[in-house]
Amino acid sequence: MARISGVDIPKHKRGVIALTYIYGIGRSRAAKILEVAKVNQDTKVQDWTDKESGRIREVVGDYKIEGELRSEVQLSIKRLMDIGCYRGIRHRSGLPLRGQRTKNNSRTRKGKRKTVANKKKATK
Repeated sequence: MARISGVDIPKHKRGVIALTYIYGIGRSRAAKILEVAKVNQDTKVQDWTDKESGRIREVVGDYKIEGELRSEVQLSIKRLMDIGCYRGIRHRSGLPLRGQRTKNNSRTRKGKRKTVANKKKATK
């Protein structure tokens, strides 16, 4: 396995796909990185030479990725919660923040169902 910026990328995949295993690098950015590093996108990682992987590491180093990017995202979310804006309140309460309905769906954000018992009818 090749190691780029602290992440083991799979060696049996094409370069453009393998780079997407790094947090903050998607398909288009991976293609751009390989283009700047002058490496063919279709070349598998195991076929990269040491020079090519070195050039890729240099280019990847210019981007904000992995831990630095994760901490920036977390700080942005914390800022929203601190100022108490709508999105921050939704983050705090664990609800969807982009206008989705919550009556039926949004199980991913709300978590496992919490069943509420029915009210017992008064007997006469």
